[in-house]
Amino acid sequence: MLPRTFEKRRMDAPPGFFEAEAAGLQWLASAHGVAVVAVISVDAGHIALRRVDETRPTASAARQFGADLAVTHSAGASAFGAPPHGFDGPLFIGRRPLPIAHSSTWGAFYADNRVRPYLTQAEQAGYLSRTGRAVVEEACDRISTGEFDDDDPPSRIHGDLWSGNVLWSASGVVLIDPAAHGGHRETDLAMLALFGCPFLNDILEGYQAEHALKAGWQQRVPLHQLHPLAVHAAGHGPSYGIELTHAAEAVLAL
Repeated sequence: MLPRTFEKRRMDAPPGFFEAEAAGLQWLASAHGVAVVAVISVDAGHIALRRVDETRPTASAARQFGADLAVTHSAGASAFGAPPHGFDGPLFIGRRPLPIAHSSTWGAFYADNRVRPYLTQAEQAGYLSRTGRAVVEEACDRISTGEFDDDDPPSRIHGDLWSGNVLWSASGVVLIDPAAHGGHRETDLAMLALFGCPFLNDILEGYQAEHALKAGWQQRVPLHQLHPLAVHAAGHGPSYGIELTHAAEAVLAL
């Protein structure tokens, strides 16, 4: 019997769009941590995935998800901003380009390749005020100095880990739609918190049981939310520009 599939098509897809998704899924799967949806086939403008039969989330599944996500993160990446191993094409987050980098330091990579690339679009769209952008730029300047860098090596992160990309099945959580790259493990967790996820506290408990987070991680949540907020401020309305500004203010207060 052929597997039940879920197919996505986009005739105007830029080169490498679905190929990047497939590469990200396969790279995450190779970590043998949290489950990801299986790729059946991919070509320009089309990807076919194994359909996931969804069920209700539970606290026990959430704790296992957290532990498995920590394993995925710990599988690592070659550098901050690096694409999935063996893939040299472009990266995307949603429909927006996601810059590739090969940085040995997190702060400069994060400020220059995950926050700043979306600020001009957000300001031109009218979703980020000029004064708001100045606050975000000031926060980026501080991040770039390496003040928030630690000795954690690049993690293998999903990169777009909001609750809509977390599917709950009878066998546990299955992730979809990654923007996978080498990043900081706290960034995935901060995105789960930003948009809300069922049983988030249980997810964090399971994560910490597998890999203890560094002291002060709760205070750094706004720092790691700058990236998804900047992406959303570029195209999803002024409320995200306001949230982005508030997150930058929180970073400056650290």
